[in-house]
Amino acid sequence: MRRRTSPPPSPLPQIDGVDPVRLRLPPGDAWATVRDHLVARLPVGAEVIDEMLQAGRIVDAAGRAVPRDRAYVPGMFVWFHRDLPDEERVPFAIDVIHRDDHLVVADKPHFLATTPRGSHIAETALARLRRDLDIPTLGAAHRLDRLTAGLVMFTVRPEERGAYQSLFRDRRVVKEYEAVAPYDPTLSLPRTVRSRIVKERGVLAAREVEGEPNAVSRVELLEQRGGLARYRLTPSTGQTHQLRVHMSALGVPILGDPLYPVVTDPVPTGDFRRPLQLLARMLEFTDPVTGHEHRFVSPRMLRAWVSYEEWMTG
Repeated sequence: MRRRTSPPPSPLPQIDGVDPVRLRLPPGDAWATVRDHLVARLPVGAEVIDEMLQAGRIVDAAGRAVPRDRAYVPGMFVWFHRDLPDEERVPFAIDVIHRDDHLVVADKPHFLATTPRGSHIAETALARLRRDLDIPTLGAAHRLDRLTAGLVMFTVRPEERGAYQSLFRDRRVVKEYEAVAPYDPTLSLPRTVRSRIVKERGVLAAREVEGEPNAVSRVELLEQRGGLARYRLTPSTGQTHQLRVHMSALGVPILGDPLYPVVTDPVPTGDFRRPLQLLARMLEFTDPVTGHEHRFVSPRMLRAWVSYEEWMTG
C-alpha cells in the first residue's frame, strides 16, 4: 500500500491573511507543458495564465518561477496567489472569546464567512484573525454559515488541526444555538426533530426527503413575547442548513432566512440589514491535546429579540 506523502511547504507567503493556491499536477500525459494543464484546469483563460507565467507569479516547490515552456511532470506542485475579488467589508467586529497556545475561539458576526471560499476571500473570519492576531498558521477546526453569527473554533498549530477537527467529525462537541422565530402556541415543545436532509450541489436550499434520518435537532422554547419567541436549538448531527430546515418544517422559520421556507431574491452586496436571527451560542468539549474541559459561551444578543423594530428597519 502506497503511503500518502505530505505536500512540501509553500514557497510563497500569505497575502492579507490569505494562503496561496496550491495545485498538484495529476497523473497522465495529456499535457505537454505545465502551462497547457493550467489553461485547461483553471477557468481564467489562456491570456491570464500567460500573464501570470510571464510575471513569475506561478512558482514550483523551490520558489522558482515556472517558465511558459516548463515540461509537464505528474505529481509536481505549483503555487500562485489568485487575484482577489473586490469585497464589501463586513462592518462588524469579530471578537476573540478565548486564546491559548492551541486554540482561538472567536465570536463571528453575521455576514462574515468563516474561511475563504467563492467570492469571499480576504473578508473572512480566518483571514481577519490571521492579520489581527498575527498568527499565519491559524486554521479553522470547523465552519459556520456566513449568515449565522456566533462561536467558531480555530487551531494555532497545523499539526494539531486534525485532532480538533475530529471532535466535530466524531460529534464530540456539544453545540447549542439560539434563534428568534415566530411563536406558535400550538407547537408542542420541547421536541426532537429527525429527518433526512439532502443538499444538492448548485442548489441554494437543502430539502427533506424520505429515508433514514441523517439530521437530528432538539428544539426548546426559551421565552415568548407577543408573536415572537426565542428558541434553544441543539443539533446532534451537522447537515447543511439543518437547523434552518427543521425550524421551517415546524412552521416557525428563523427570522431573516432568505432560503426557508422559500428562496427569495439574493440580498444585494453590502446590504447588512435584517441578518438571519441564528446564533451559535455555546461550544463544550474535552480538549484532545491538553485534556482540559472547555465551555465557551457567546455574549452576543440577537437583534430582533432586543428590538424587533430596529432589526426590521435595519
